[in-house]
Amino acid sequence: MALILAIETSTRLCSVAIGGAEQVLAERNVESERMEHAEKVNVLVAEVLAESGVAMSELQAVAVGIGPGSYTGLRIGLSAAKGLCHALGVPIIGLSTLAILYDAAGLLSGEARPMIDARRMEVFTRRFAADGRPLSEVESVVLDDAWARMVGACTVFGDGADKAAALWKTHPRIVHQPGIRPLAGAMLPVAEKRFAAGSFDDLAYLVPAYGKDARVTQPAKRQG
Repeated sequence: MALILAIETSTRLCSVAIGGAEQVLAERNVESERMEHAEKVNVLVAEVLAESGVAMSELQAVAVGIGPGSYTGLRIGLSAAKGLCHALGVPIIGLSTLAILYDAAGLLSGEARPMIDARRMEVFTRRFAADGRPLSEVESVVLDDAWARMVGACTVFGDGADKAAALWKTHPRIVHQPGIRPLAGAMLPVAEKRFAAGSFDDLAYLVPAYGKDARVTQPAKRQG
């Protein structure tokens, strides 16, 4: 089993795990409305290393969730992962947060739509078949009655789906599984497959997949 550190910070959950495809040796998950990733991620890394008994120098790769999701969270997680890879001389493996969320849900039947909160009633989502194959590109949608009537039968989950619990009650074709989050432990099996295949990302050029462009505005000029 390869020893891989996994970091996921795309949502309000800050999740860190260490292990491989066969076993999660240690995992820490902290979810906060205040987005404490900058304060927590390195603390959680130290905790999982201590619990697992793995020395930093024994790590063989770092896997990191690259989004879509929070701009700030993604930058923090990717910066932490890149810093570790650079210091240790190990490869980086970037993974889609929607795919991580799908894997965290466990075995599903029929079409699935993991959803990541994009504020208000907007979410990032992607269609997955029962065998895990993606059936669409990542898209940003607004969860409302018109959208729910348009989609076919599916299972929805993630913090984006949880905020629309009242909507799902009026559309019985859509099954809502609450409380599922993109756990770092769910990253390890896929990350180890990538490691075994030598499928790594470029440390210098790996960037977050935010899901949409940041909205940057200029402050209004003061009247003289």
